[in-house]
Amino acid sequence: MEKFQFHHLGVAVDSISKVLSTYETIFGYHLLSGPFDDPIQKSRVCFVRTGVKDAFVIELVEPLAQDSPVKNMVAKGIAAYHVCYEVEDIDKVVAEVSQMGCVVVSPPQPAVAFQQRRIAWFYTPTRQLIEVLEKCKSNP
Repeated sequence: MEKFQFHHLGVAVDSISKVLSTYETIFGYHLLSGPFDDPIQKSRVCFVRTGVKDAFVIELVEPLAQDSPVKNMVAKGIAAYHVCYEVEDIDKVVAEVSQMGCVVVSPPQPAVAFQQRRIAWFYTPTRQLIEVLEKCKSNP
């Protein structure tokens, strides 16, 4: 099985501009990158973390449209909703997790927030939503 390396925790929010100051003031997080509008994911995202080396990264995810998958989570009060792992071979991972009973909800596709590196989404048999992110390919 491919090695999964933790990348970030996704948190659904109604408005990034409204919650960003809360993350800064209360938790000591600072904007790392973004916001980025991702029309494929129908969301706006940004990444925050503290200044501590190897600190935990949080992706704030705001729905961009009424049919955004994040819209329902925000409406239900669900905040933390996905974990993202980086993987070397995203196609291999998607094939392997499918064989293990996971349900792929979005096959590998480019993501604006990750400079067009591909992401994929799947549910585990216990209904956890997982995002996998293709690692950067090194230049020879």
